[in-house]
Amino acid sequence: MTEPPVRGRTTTPLVEASGVAKRYGPTVALRDGRLTVLPGESHALVGRNGAGKSTLVSLLTGLQAPDAGTILFDGEPAPPLGDRDAWRRKVACVYQRPTVVPELTVAENLFINRQPTGRGGFISWRRMRTEAAELLDTWDVRVDPGARTADLLVEDRQMVEIARALSFGARFIVLDEPTAQLDNREIERLFTRMRSLQDSGVTFLFISHHLQEVYEVCQTVTVLRDARWITSAPVTELPRAALVEAMAGEVIADQAEAEAAVARTEVPADAPVVLEVRGLTGASYTDVDLTVRAGEVVGLAGSSGSGKINLAESFAGLHAPTAGTARLDGRTLPFGDVAAALRAGVGCVPRDRHGQGLVFGMSIGDNATMSVLDRLGRYGFIGTDTRRRFADGLIDRLDIHAEGPEQPVSDLSGGNAQKVVMARALASDPRLLVLINPTAGVDVKSKESLLARVDTAREDGTAVLVVSDELDDLRRCDRVLVLFHGLIVAEHQAGWTDHDLIASIEGVGQPEPADSPSGGAGHRATSRTAPAAEPQGDHRG
Repeated sequence: MTEPPVRGRTTTPLVEASGVAKRYGPTVALRDGRLTVLPGESHALVGRNGAGKSTLVSLLTGLQAPDAGTILFDGEPAPPLGDRDAWRRKVACVYQRPTVVPELTVAENLFINRQPTGRGGFISWRRMRTEAAELLDTWDVRVDPGARTADLLVEDRQMVEIARALSFGARFIVLDEPTAQLDNREIERLFTRMRSLQDSGVTFLFISHHLQEVYEVCQTVTVLRDARWITSAPVTELPRAALVEAMAGEVIADQAEAEAAVARTEVPADAPVVLEVRGLTGASYTDVDLTVRAGEVVGLAGSSGSGKINLAESFAGLHAPTAGTARLDGRTLPFGDVAAALRAGVGCVPRDRHGQGLVFGMSIGDNATMSVLDRLGRYGFIGTDTRRRFADGLIDRLDIHAEGPEQPVSDLSGGNAQKVVMARALASDPRLLVLINPTAGVDVKSKESLLARVDTAREDGTAVLVVSDELDDLRRCDRVLVLFHGLIVAEHQAGWTDHDLIASIEGVGQPEPADSPSGGAGHRATSRTAPAAEPQGDHRG
């Protein structure tokens, strides 16, 4: 397959990769990588987990050398691998996990390892703050140079990283899943900033599993599949169905068919109540009442300031509410103690698989079984064969593509790594399964596999809470509760429309309480959103 010429191209590509390949021992990570990025565009790079995207990025950013093929910047060969300064002047990558040092100020992060000095060779803090302010102003990054980076919003930390890269002279920025931790309004602001930077001559390589974002912010898209280039085309000439087909290598049912295929057996009205919550109040939510019955899947939706994640994490033992009660199978649910919550029957897929979900220095088997070690042995002694058999069962159950339980979890693609987190949550046969952004950063096929586990848990009589910003995740739910400023303001039964749910999430028609626990951090109504849906039924269950 040959790459089609782009009509009207007269400009030398800013970045061009041709026939690049990379092997790691017997594993072919990339066999035919191709990419042509023109100056000033946003170019999407898409593909399922394991398609070769990360490998191609590592070659484009000088972290690895290709085994074959060529990489050109402005028509000239890429710098030698050891010349890091030359690479910094060419390209930078803003990863899904921030690379800024959280305890340092913005100015210190911008000039780390190259602080301006004054008399006697000592760091000139005044000059550093001044130059940081000038740099931020140049690229319209509106943050305080003296602010502690850990206190910034995620989107502002990303912009600090972009500004730092631009300060070296790079005009080619790779954004790796930049919207994974952002809500809708934050994504809009990021895209506005990207367009502004494009107007200033900055070029982006945009990597995302959210295809709608590709059509919203990018001009061209390149698809990788099975470690090779499949196609490159203007986004206006590649319909969504064709793009998904190129990524998956097979024809995918349209959205309407996919939604119709979601099998849902109505939860009996007399099904036993597994989780019963009354008057629960915490740092970002107030007076929450809800029930979840056996075999019922309840969604929690809302903006980043709604309190939905803090509420869900409280059930998993990560936070201690200040008032109210929660009972699991009739027994008081312990708060502020993860181990106690696990013993009580709570399984959890946390929001950040990197920081909260996995121990990357351990194997798949160790990660998947760490929550049930007491079941696999007595007095602290666990038979190797016993743990291996149990881990093998989890690998089969979750369809984890791996060499076996002993393989390091760090070797896995994002989708398979998330399946390991799900495997550990299910290993204890929980009565309540709490899933927080369970499909974030995974490809189409992995998402289907993970959501199928929700259906399995439902069939097993488990009560499930799904907290997600993804509408596809919430479609599996029997009902979705919407939080706004820490209050449950709406309930949507299965079959809701995107229009109505998004309107509720955006808070159209909802008051703006000055004393809300989220401190006014939620979305404010805009003329762009539709009227909010009326609450359907009593959220108390």
